[in-house]
Amino acid sequence: MVKLIHTLADHGDDVNCCAFSISLLATCSLDKTIRLYSLSDFTELPHSPLKFHTYAVHCCCFSPSGHILASCSTDGTTVLWNTQNGQTLAVMEQPSGSPVRVCQFSPDSTCVASGAADGTVVLWNAQSYKLYRCGSVKDGSLGACAFSPNGNLLVTGSSCGDLTVWDDKMRCLHSEKAHDLGITCCNFSSQPVSDGEQGLQFFRLASCGQDCQIKIWVVSFTHVLARSTEDQLKQFTEDWSEEDVSTWLCAQGLKDLVGIFKINNIDGKELLNLTKESLADDLKIESLGLRSKLLRKIEELRTKVKSLSSGIPDEFICPITRELMTDPVIASDGYSYEREAMENWISKKKRTSPMTNLILPSVVLTPNRTLKMAINRWLETHQK
Repeated sequence: MVKLIHTLADHGDDVNCCAFSISLLATCSLDKTIRLYSLSDFTELPHSPLKFHTYAVHCCCFSPSGHILASCSTDGTTVLWNTQNGQTLAVMEQPSGSPVRVCQFSPDSTCVASGAADGTVVLWNAQSYKLYRCGSVKDGSLGACAFSPNGNLLVTGSSCGDLTVWDDKMRCLHSEKAHDLGITCCNFSSQPVSDGEQGLQFFRLASCGQDCQIKIWVVSFTHVLARSTEDQLKQFTEDWSEEDVSTWLCAQGLKDLVGIFKINNIDGKELLNLTKESLADDLKIESLGLRSKLLRKIEELRTKVKSLSSGIPDEFICPITRELMTDPVIASDGYSYEREAMENWISKKKRTSPMTNLILPSVVLTPNRTLKMAINRWLETHQK
């Protein structure tokens, strides 16, 4: 049975979004306002409407507790509100100033994600209200985003139909053309699905688009998240099946090589042992560009295996090279890097931060002597 119980008509223009908390309903509109209603009788709260945005409000969402509301607008801001009194808690400006189309709280309320028309996506610290990480899709504007139930992954959907999976440090784990036209919404199922054999957990992800299609995806956290123990690491790479290798090739933009790898029965262990000679002589990959790209990707996997299996603390690893730092320096983005790697990055990447993708305020690199001492102490202990 479906029965209409109430109609609200307080907005003066198109209503773009609505969201529920345990006790409230929030709505936002092209009229630049957000309105709050009590679910007990659908009366508007005394401090509603909420006014700050200078242009249309595209999206609003409650924190899991319902105490904070986030809204985002064409004016390039994401605003956090106290739902109990309507006071503005924070105004977070998209670094590029681009119109913000979508916002979403992480399941533990520690972060807020905001996606903009220029393709940038920002993770904000919901306690300090400061930018935590920033990423960007290649094409199109962002119109959809969703956190995984455990908060380790963020998925974004673009107007070009691309679905992108990010980890909690805004590193792109996977991206593919999911819909012929723009993605309008995406969301995770809250209930995991077990494979019934190894006890691995998967989550369903749904995406829908302007191509009149809804697609259901299965996301395996065990295959996209780095492990902290050696046994988990082996399952991550060395124990990959031939099908896992095929999936990895597609994720790296090397789909054309899937057939060759299947014919030669390349699994995870074989993948890590491939060389320049074996790619040319055994696998008969003629394109020098393809061989070079594949070797770079394999070397990244080897580095990850080496660093994780040796138990090197993550803070000792350079974010650029993913290797143990010997001469750590602090850049103006606040992160530490290997000096040579960061100097090369600055010269080639036009002063952008490897961690946030934002323009570096300064190219000055300061020696991180404290970190270097800590690394040396760890090395002495590790070698013993």
